[in-house]
Amino acid sequence: MAFSFPTWIGLAGAALLVLAYLLNQMQWLASSDWRFPFCNFAGAMLIAISLWFAFNLPALVIELFWMAISAYGMARALRTRAP
Repeated sequence: MAFSFPTWIGLAGAALLVLAYLLNQMQWLASSDWRFPFCNFAGAMLIAISLWFAFNLPALVIELFWMAISAYGMARALRTRAP
């Protein structure tokens, strides 16, 4: 089965989201670490890019919220980081 390039982008985004969640659950990556919301933001962004080619409004809405919450998490993590 051959996938299109947008499908590969979306799959990479989904993998990044799941990997961040797995690492968090295994306590290898704290949710307060800037890398956790960064991975979530990047994954959601990749999925949103793939939606440009196969539009789905509900999926886009959830990815936009996911990116906004992740941006907040990155800002909070970087603000509270020790100098």
